[in-house]
Amino acid sequence: MGHALNDTIQDVLVRWHRMRGDDTLWVPGTDHAGIATQNVVEKALRKEGKRRQDLGREAFVERVWEWKKQYGGTIVRQLRALGCSCDWSHERFTMDEGLSRAVAEVFTEMYEKDLVYRGNYIVNWCPRCGTALADDEIEHEPNHGHLWYVRYPVVGSALGVKGEAYKDYIMVATTRPETLPGDTAVAVNPKDERYLHLHGKTVILPLTGREIPVLPDDYVEREFGTGIVKITPAHDPNDFLVGKRHGLEEINIMNGDGTMNELAGAAYAGLDRFECRERIVADLDAGGFLDHVEDYDNQVGHCYRCHTVVESRLSKQWFVRMKPLAEKAMEVVRDGRIVFTPKRYENTYFNWMENIRDWCISRQIWWGHRIPVYTCECGHEWAATEKPTACPKCGAGAEKITQDPDVLDTWFSSWLWPFSTLGWPDKTADLARYYPTTDLCTAPDIIFFWVARMIMAGCRFMGDVPFRNVVLHGVVRDAHARCPSRSATPSTRSRSSASTAPTPCASR
Repeated sequence: MGHALNDTIQDVLVRWHRMRGDDTLWVPGTDHAGIATQNVVEKALRKEGKRRQDLGREAFVERVWEWKKQYGGTIVRQLRALGCSCDWSHERFTMDEGLSRAVAEVFTEMYEKDLVYRGNYIVNWCPRCGTALADDEIEHEPNHGHLWYVRYPVVGSALGVKGEAYKDYIMVATTRPETLPGDTAVAVNPKDERYLHLHGKTVILPLTGREIPVLPDDYVEREFGTGIVKITPAHDPNDFLVGKRHGLEEINIMNGDGTMNELAGAAYAGLDRFECRERIVADLDAGGFLDHVEDYDNQVGHCYRCHTVVESRLSKQWFVRMKPLAEKAMEVVRDGRIVFTPKRYENTYFNWMENIRDWCISRQIWWGHRIPVYTCECGHEWAATEKPTACPKCGAGAEKITQDPDVLDTWFSSWLWPFSTLGWPDKTADLARYYPTTDLCTAPDIIFFWVARMIMAGCRFMGDVPFRNVVLHGVVRDAHARCPSRSATPSTRSRSSASTAPTPCASR
């Protein structure tokens, strides 16, 4: 239904310009939908009693290509059935050799210009998919949860027994008691007069006996809970920043599959995170550390593909520095080189751009463009557009060189779509004739995923905008205003770009 809506609008636009005698090119295509496609193939393997690890990386990728040959044409068949007047000889797929080359070229250039970097940061982690996700790949849903009020004894006070109040303790309210073993401090607002006497003191972390400091930090909201918060730098993005400011230890207590590791303590290692929550709450109560529990409604992030509750988790990942790219992308909208229709969506665009965070582009899956970064046994690391046969530093052969195991976010290939489909990085006749295009026709739900990133990529690598107008239409929804699932059926996402002169158009 989404294709029927979106592609009908494009088809009308393209046919109208053809009838006007304009030189028109409409390029159809699909992206490889890395996480969603891998999930579908892994589900098929599970029915056979296998995991992708049983096949190994190369055999699994071959299996995905077989799936793509069988099901990957579904979208194209839909477009043909709709009667879309695309130029089928120009059909593109983001894993095609040409588009893959463009991805390697862009990544390598950005690596050499320090626009991509690798670092240990808090990321959105999907335990089900086993990979990091970008901020805009998280769907926040209402959650009816709880606030657990936990007593942290102040060092030097009597510990008491169950049923008795501690002589001296602080009260911390948390929605995630399972992360308690990873606490490395508690924090109070420096202007909160209730807790001035705690500055510089230490408290005992319940169930562990470990001493942690009480820190003054402006991050703390005096009105939330008790005005004292637990700081778990390896499992919360705000706590991570607090930890950096105060030089705190980062204790990652969770495995990639959502189970607790040995750093959580022998009593909890191996437990699922939610099972661990129940166990820790019971142990806090038994030890006299649990004061009381309140109902609490909040928003909880879910993976946009499999809808699993996402964890904030410390992990080494690759990132794109977005602020240098965003500045030019905002300028071309402000000065009218790109116009949004309806115009109100410019506010949505600017709000995201002005508060943009670096883009986590590495994914811990096997289907996709493998990150073109290589490391030699001598310790030298470099990016290259082609697989190297020797280390450029010491001359060691290919057997001494390893490639980064991660793949790139699917959107890293999609943000190049307006020019990679026309032959870039080669200076092709199509590229000279049809870039920049004129109209992008799409839905507002991917302004951040795709529209903004295409603008950034076009300005950075082509020196010009990828399109002149962004035309945003409605989204197909059910009676409850929900979008139909895009992962319920095995299909990659469509990517189509229609170009006319003088009014080109590109769309999803």
